Amino acid sequence: QVQLVESGGGLVQAGGSLRLSCAASDLTFSPYVMAWFRQTPGKEREFVARITWSGGVTIYADSVKGRFTISKDNAKKLVLLQMNSLKPEDTAIYYCTVKNSPGTGYVYWGQGTQVTVSS
Repeated sequence: QVQLVESGGGLVQAGGSLRLSCAASDLTFSPYVMAWFRQTPGKEREFVARITWSGGVTIYADSVKGRFTISKDNAKKLVLLQMNSLKPEDTAIYYCTVKNSPGTGYVYWGQGTQVTVSS
């Protein structure tokens, strides 16, 4: 079982920036996709961004396109989420997750890191 550990959350004013990191416990594992989701109380967990591990192809939710950038460090098994121009509606718990192969679901999830954007 691969463990994912997120870090980098915190409190920031609207318009500010944060960078989230997600580290995988097993440096030998090779995911198909790593992604970020977020969730606020009473709402479904929503997709934020994803990146394919081999090709670095990225996909973003419309709500974050142009403001957030997902990237990866293959050697360190890290996935990063640079969040700029943050808005109060970005406030949520952000989760890192992994998909092992095409056509499968996200199988491992981190514990989440809180991002709070004040207006």
